[in-house]
Amino acid sequence: MIDTHAHLDALDDADGAVSRAWEAGVTRILTVGTTVDGCRTALDIAERHDGVFAILGLHPHEAGSADDRAVASVAELLQHPRAAAVGETGLDYFRDHAPREVQRAAFATHVRLARELDKALVVHCRDAFEDVMAMLAGEGAPERVVMHCFSGDAPMAERVVQAGYHVSFAGTVTFKNAPRLREACAVVPLDRMVLETDSPFLSPHPFRGRPNSPERVAITAGTVAAVHGVDVEQVAEVTTATAASAFRLPLRAPRGAA
Repeated sequence: MIDTHAHLDALDDADGAVSRAWEAGVTRILTVGTTVDGCRTALDIAERHDGVFAILGLHPHEAGSADDRAVASVAELLQHPRAAAVGETGLDYFRDHAPREVQRAAFATHVRLARELDKALVVHCRDAFEDVMAMLAGEGAPERVVMHCFSGDAPMAERVVQAGYHVSFAGTVTFKNAPRLREACAVVPLDRMVLETDSPFLSPHPFRGRPNSPERVAITAGTVAAVHGVDVEQVAEVTTATAASAFRLPLRAPRGAA
């Protein structure tokens, strides 16, 4: 399996977490930078492990720092061969750590950057679905868009799929109080779905409330399998191929990964 979204720099022992993931059958991990310094750290981690790649950008919470200099730094880092995607970017109207007009300007910049560099775009969307979808359409979304840690309902998921984007499910789909999210999962074809942990956040049930780690992507895969009525092996196979295509990763596990 591939963990398409983890914040390895936020873990107490990133290298140990990667080793545990390989042992559990995770073959690749995408680690996320959310600031300029965080992007550099993400690339440092990726350079230490054959199966780790980086998603680089300025998080919506950091939109206030997305000036020309910061964006230029991220664009330069995205030239690195282990940089697989732009993000996570998007809109967060729940926390509102940056003014909404500032978030929208930063998001637009990231959309254009992903399109210009022909990279996947990883989108953070919290309480901002209509604006996110409108901006992707208005700015001209890149060829490959991944809606990170999807939290909407089934009609929203159908709209994302119809738009040609990928839907990423995290440990939240396993939560006992998330039947609406499982309904959304049910309408997303496996070949349009990727899996993530968002480590160290959003540990799946029964580890909810504890720090998450990439090997637990398998628990999310088990819930997806139950929702779709298929074997977990099928979920692993199809979502791995989907992730490899969306992020242009090698389909086969690199040497050193499980």
